[in-house]
Amino acid sequence: MQYFVGGHPIPNADSWAAAEAALALLKKCDDTMLVFFLLSGGGSALAELPLDSRMTLEDVQQFYRTLVTCGAPIAAMNAVRKHVSAVKGGRLAAAAGRATKITLAVTDVPADQESALASGPSLPDPTTIADVERIISQFKMMPQFPAPLRRCVEEGRITETPKGSDPAFANAYFVLLLGMDDLFHPAHHASEGKGFFTCCDNATDDWPVEKAAEYLLAQLGALQAANPGRPVALIADGEISSPVTGDGIGGRNSAFVLACVENIIGRRVAVLSAGTDGIDGNSPAAGAVADGETLARAMAAGMNPGDAFRRSDAFTFFAQLNDAIVTGPTGNNLRDLRILLSRP
Repeated sequence: MQYFVGGHPIPNADSWAAAEAALALLKKCDDTMLVFFLLSGGGSALAELPLDSRMTLEDVQQFYRTLVTCGAPIAAMNAVRKHVSAVKGGRLAAAAGRATKITLAVTDVPADQESALASGPSLPDPTTIADVERIISQFKMMPQFPAPLRRCVEEGRITETPKGSDPAFANAYFVLLLGMDDLFHPAHHASEGKGFFTCCDNATDDWPVEKAAEYLLAQLGALQAANPGRPVALIADGEISSPVTGDGIGGRNSAFVLACVENIIGRRVAVLSAGTDGIDGNSPAAGAVADGETLARAMAAGMNPGDAFRRSDAFTFFAQLNDAIVTGPTGNNLRDLRILLSRP
């Protein structure tokens, strides 16, 4: 068995080597063979090779930095990745020709968007070049793209990805091993086991971080008002949008908690947000936790949450308060988990 220690969230040399090895292996397949694809969240960066041979590894890394800092939702980022990559958007399946293909997946994407998982290397791609052009324009990516990719886009040399009618998918099957419910339900049961009246709300998926914080805190307040005298919990999952606006250390989970700090001052409220893969942005943490006393503690230590938020430095803020959640890589990825607790 060959294995490669790929990079995440930015591809590394092993990511490139892994993609080359996968393509070389699949091109030996014929209709007598059975191929298994094992997909999980994070797979986009772990195996990558550009379609345009003029792009170097450094170009790919610059391309990925542009994607992960622009604030686009995961499905939009992956639509762009698919059309630039030699192994995304169904192209690994196409490389295997008429072999029988079975994809086993652990998903970190919204339900019914499985083609976005790891940028869908073995699945037909519903997105189009027109989608890619709209996303690049909407999130103002072009100035940050490496020069070879800018030229490729400007000259109209992006090629379309394989669609459902492609013969490569005539004998292809998809099986979901773990998904959102495998995160939501155990968290719900654990919360109820601690005596909290608990509700789940996934409405904030892909929302801007500050809007998501405002909405979920409002929902928590309404839940508390409807259940006077009882501790209540609100559980949410999914991924929120958190554009990088500074050069600090953090990610969307710690940024979400930071956005809540000034809105829970003095209240019997606690907020947790963490990535189930154990990694939050460019930080060594999974996320962070805060309560009604966090702001007072931060000010006593000479820290300003608004300033930390603007500098995208949420991890540093919570690490100095010993409120960063550090688990190390978990070996799994079922999106992010947010838990909001309130006591009367």
